[in-house]
Amino acid sequence: MAVARRKLLQSRQVGSLLLFLCISAAGAGTIRYSVAEEMESGSFVANVAKDLGLEVGKLAARGARLVSEGNRLHFRLHRRTGDLFVKEKLDRESLCGKADPCVLHFEIVLVEPLQSFRAEVRVFDINDNAPIFPNKEPLLKIPESTPLGSRFPLQGAQDLDVGLNGLQNYTLSANAYFHLHTRFRSHGPKYAELVLDKPLDREEQPQVNLTITAVDGGSPPKSGTAHIRVEVLDVNDHVPQFSRLVYRAQVPENSANGSLVVTVTATDLDEGSNKKITYSLAQNSEAILQTFQIDSENGEVRLRGPLDFEAIETYDIDIQATDGGGLSAHSKVLVEVVDVNDNPPEVTVSSVSSPLPEDSPLQTVVALFSLRDRDVRVGGKITCFLREDVPFAVKPTFRNAYSLVTDRGLDREEVSGYNITLVAMDTGPPSLSTETVIEVLISDINDNPPVFREDSYILTVRENNSPAVFIGKVHAEDLDLGENAQVTYSLLPPKSGDLSVFAYISINSDNGKLYALRTMDYEAIQDFQFVIKATDGGFPSLSNQVMVRVVVLDDNDNRPMILYPLQNGTLPCNDLVPRSAEVGYLVTKVVAVDGDSGQNSWLSYHLLKASDSGLFSVQQQNGEIRTLRQISERDPMVQRLIILVQDHGEPALSTTASLNILLVDGFSEPFLQFRDPSKQTTMVNPSTKYLVISLAVLSFLFLLSVTVISIIHIYQKIKYREKITIQEHFYDDCNFPNHLVRGANGSLSQPCPYEMSSATGTGTSEFRFLKRFMPNFPFPNGTGEVKPEAGSSLPADSDRNRSRGSEGHARVPNDYM
Repeated sequence: MAVARRKLLQSRQVGSLLLFLCISAAGAGTIRYSVAEEMESGSFVANVAKDLGLEVGKLAARGARLVSEGNRLHFRLHRRTGDLFVKEKLDRESLCGKADPCVLHFEIVLVEPLQSFRAEVRVFDINDNAPIFPNKEPLLKIPESTPLGSRFPLQGAQDLDVGLNGLQNYTLSANAYFHLHTRFRSHGPKYAELVLDKPLDREEQPQVNLTITAVDGGSPPKSGTAHIRVEVLDVNDHVPQFSRLVYRAQVPENSANGSLVVTVTATDLDEGSNKKITYSLAQNSEAILQTFQIDSENGEVRLRGPLDFEAIETYDIDIQATDGGGLSAHSKVLVEVVDVNDNPPEVTVSSVSSPLPEDSPLQTVVALFSLRDRDVRVGGKITCFLREDVPFAVKPTFRNAYSLVTDRGLDREEVSGYNITLVAMDTGPPSLSTETVIEVLISDINDNPPVFREDSYILTVRENNSPAVFIGKVHAEDLDLGENAQVTYSLLPPKSGDLSVFAYISINSDNGKLYALRTMDYEAIQDFQFVIKATDGGFPSLSNQVMVRVVVLDDNDNRPMILYPLQNGTLPCNDLVPRSAEVGYLVTKVVAVDGDSGQNSWLSYHLLKASDSGLFSVQQQNGEIRTLRQISERDPMVQRLIILVQDHGEPALSTTASLNILLVDGFSEPFLQFRDPSKQTTMVNPSTKYLVISLAVLSFLFLLSVTVISIIHIYQKIKYREKITIQEHFYDDCNFPNHLVRGANGSLSQPCPYEMSSATGTGTSEFRFLKRFMPNFPFPNGTGEVKPEAGSSLPADSDRNRSRGSEGHARVPNDYM
């Protein structure tokens, strides 16, 4: 019979295994598989691609992955073949305990496009655990007066396996006093009781040793043993009697430790010490002993540890009452755990798409998540919402599964990322909630052009700069990120097509620094402008433009240039001054210009050297040379002056002008030219012949000069008081810079005349050496009235063009003062 029963159990086990190894596709789109526990890592489970109706390789293309509801993933997916394998050896007992069936849940998530499928694997039990007795050597104390048929419950064996592999039967070793009776609990495994078959006699045999064996239904079966020691007590006629055979109690799972569960009572008809009852928790599992405790004096059963309805719903507690004589009675306490809403909803995020492009369309799926509440009987419906006002919304997909989607436009420049708080709340009571933060970063697109810090730039560079000198920089900022914000700078050619700006300026394309490529000359160019373009690195790229103006600053790099008297001849200019001239008589005027600007072109005139420093003075502002005192007969006829013309630059530059002034008695004398003594050179020749010739020539010239002067003096006396106009041509040609000359070829092709009138006022009374530089300058006629030149815009009564009246000496226009 035993062999036949074992074969029947084996055939049922194999049939069940074959039945559950088939894949079940029923129920709400959930894919179901089954495996046996203790399968080695890498064992094949099923082909997921085939079950999902996908072609081979689609899982890899769509980025398939597994997501477990817990913190541990027990399977792995081969995305190329779609095969599902065991990731690690599965132990059903550690995964599910005594729960049957043992089901592991997970999701198959496809990323592109985002999609998920629920799957579960049922782990079947194998007979890998033998029954174990918690107490290997239990002790029973039985009075010798115990009546036949008395039952003594034994501590049950524990087998971690379930179903047919779990505990099935007990056997007892052969003995003369007891036989074994197996009983079933309403909740829990079988347990055995010893039944007394023969009266005990302590004097004949004070102790009986028994061996109990627990056998499971596996193939082959496994077993465990315990050695029972029965101690026979002396006569104690009455055993304790409980008021009830079964006590029942309901305890909320959130009850505090020490809470009263139930109170049991037992009585004994004996007297004395045999009547005193002691209560204890006997023959109970470790879980019960850790959860409950009993007061040995009054029989109060109280909580010792926490209750969890989701783990254990009911407890079956054995209570033992022992009197003072060692007699004991047993009763049961059935504790029903009452579920309360003590578990907040659980949020499991299976997939998050981050970073998210800022141009994502509405209803783009950002994340997938599911909700679960372990309080199955309370709590009610779970609601899910977002705590903050963010451009996202929660959208349900199927039962307890949701997706997070966009419902407004995104702008990375405004908000670069979101910490989205998901709130899952049940209905209680009390209402419990769970907050889960999903971080979503916003990725950049090129939607912002570079922007310059200023509307236009004005830079300065000093002339005579070194080539490649840094003169300034422009800067543009782009609100985008990465390559979209990398700005490069370039010079744009002018619209006129003139590319000369590229010969002056260079720009660093990386940082916008500007460099002058060549030396600037303020006298040639004072300023110029160009356009700079800033382009970002996006695709397509965006750009912006700005106008840059470069102003050249003047340096004092030009010396003053003497316009009059001319200094390019071999002989100095000569001016005539009558010996009868009054104090303050205007002899002549030194005219100079400076090519620089500003204070670098402000000129001052100084008398550097003179034959007689007390005879003439120079006006510092306008260069007019006037007499300081009355000319005497003892003053030499030839007066040599050296005038220093200096600008106001830093450092100041200067030049000198040399001129000779001839003191004459009147203007009837012919014009005399005197050589500059400083320019006379003496030829020193070793040959005596040439020395004699030179001395002879010099002597002849000296005698000729004395003769001419005497003739002129005599002639002037004859023409006493006669009005004479003397016109002197100092040079055959006067060459000036082109930018100061108004003519067809930019030079003066005619000699520069110098005219003055005598003291009587006849003839012209003004200098005319500036006539060729200012053709519109008015000159007075013989009557002293100013007559403008043809086409002149100057008024005839201009003060600066008036004659000096009776003095008749020249006045220089204010334009050169």
